[in-house]
Amino acid sequence: MKAVKILFSIVFLAILTSNVRLISHWTESRGVYDDICYLRQAHLFQRFGWQGLDTSLAREDDGYLASKLRSINFENWKDGTKAPCHTQTADGSKWVMTPPPGTGFVLALFPEGFQAIPLYALANMIIAGFALYGLWRAGHPGALALAASFGAVSIYFMINPAKASYSIAPTMVVCALAGLLTARLFDDEDRPRLLMLALVGALLGLSASFRIANVLLSAGYFLFFGVSFLVRRDQKTFMQGLSLGLGFLVGILPVLAANMVNSGHPLVSAYGGQDTQAPSLDLAVLRAYLGDTQFPVILLLCLWTALLWRFSSQFCVRRLALLVAGNLALNLAFFATHPVFTQYYTLPIVMLTLWTALFATIFSREMQGMQADGPQPSEMLSRVPI
Repeated sequence: MKAVKILFSIVFLAILTSNVRLISHWTESRGVYDDICYLRQAHLFQRFGWQGLDTSLAREDDGYLASKLRSINFENWKDGTKAPCHTQTADGSKWVMTPPPGTGFVLALFPEGFQAIPLYALANMIIAGFALYGLWRAGHPGALALAASFGAVSIYFMINPAKASYSIAPTMVVCALAGLLTARLFDDEDRPRLLMLALVGALLGLSASFRIANVLLSAGYFLFFGVSFLVRRDQKTFMQGLSLGLGFLVGILPVLAANMVNSGHPLVSAYGGQDTQAPSLDLAVLRAYLGDTQFPVILLLCLWTALLWRFSSQFCVRRLALLVAGNLALNLAFFATHPVFTQYYTLPIVMLTLWTALFATIFSREMQGMQADGPQPSEMLSRVPI
């Protein structure tokens, strides 16, 4: 197995090297409207510090937005009110940006004019690190096959479709860490892990600072721990749900603060238009998702989760499978009924599910050979067509 691990480590590093080489040739004036808004948020943070949360066009006194719009040949580059992803507040007092502040904040960590390249390069390196960690922790051929296959997929996805939006790069890092910690939570449920549960909640809340739709990543968690409390009605499940909720609240504070500054209420987002339309079934949207390259991965994740639930003799692993299944179902249902298709919309839930299932498989006692009786999940999972 060591030889296989060395071989796939080389494969991972080769994919990473190829990604970084491609990233090094990217430009920040590629004509994507959302890029302008993320970069403007970063510019505001660099100019005003934490007061950069205020994205009012009244602060546009240095011509930054106009110059960025002009660089992509935007027709109305002189008129900030016509700028993409800017909207007028409900009281009509000002024009503000719609995206949450997290992506702009991480871009602000790098020098202006050279922000997207180092952000993606660093994110790729971190994801490759998680993939290598999973590969070398795998203790059974079945787990090793999964770690090798899905590790390579996770690094590849950091270029396509992750390049479509700057918000995806930090989201992928959060999903990997949240998946690792979620698997650890269910590795041994007899140990009190309220602090780790709060950390998972904080990560899920923080992810919404990069993309507001990432708030859905927590839906399955709240459903699982909420139902657990309703079924058991004991102090343990209550404290688990409370820890998750408090952590989530801490993580989402940047979004609430930005909403308060820009919209006047912490629970009122600046988003509008088609982003706030009621759910509806659109056959064109469904066909687009079914034909997307992520769809086969989603099918494999569904099968993987079902196998974890069906063949694991560990009750905690089966509970984890229920959480993962519920979270995946809720997120896919939302985007399938969202009136707009975008390739990277489902990528966060796909990667969160992938990392959680992968680390759950690796950490499972059966994978370490600690239980010899009954069907081994590793044997069943090794038969999944990769």
